[in-house]
Amino acid sequence: MNQERVFQVLQGPHISEKATLLAETQGQYVFKVSKDATKLEIKKAVEQLFEVKVKSVATLNVKGKTKRTARGMGKRADWKKAYVRLEQGQDIDFADAE
Repeated sequence: MNQERVFQVLQGPHISEKATLLAETQGQYVFKVSKDATKLEIKKAVEQLFEVKVKSVATLNVKGKTKRTARGMGKRADWKKAYVRLEQGQDIDFADAE
């Protein structure tokens, strides 16, 4: 997988209370990914970018919320989220990532 596709697949970490708890307790990290990304592409991108060994990947599509605005009803974009479980002893440090 070329470097350009790695950055297209992984759009960034998803930081939330649940994601932080998963990272601390289970070695599982949450990423916002491209809507057309496959589990295999996500696995290869994380392994290549962070130099870790991925055990499994679970994905889910998040539906955008409908919000009321001054101009009527609006809708946030749909997006895809990936839960990446690392092998035992592996760790991702986002402050150190290139």
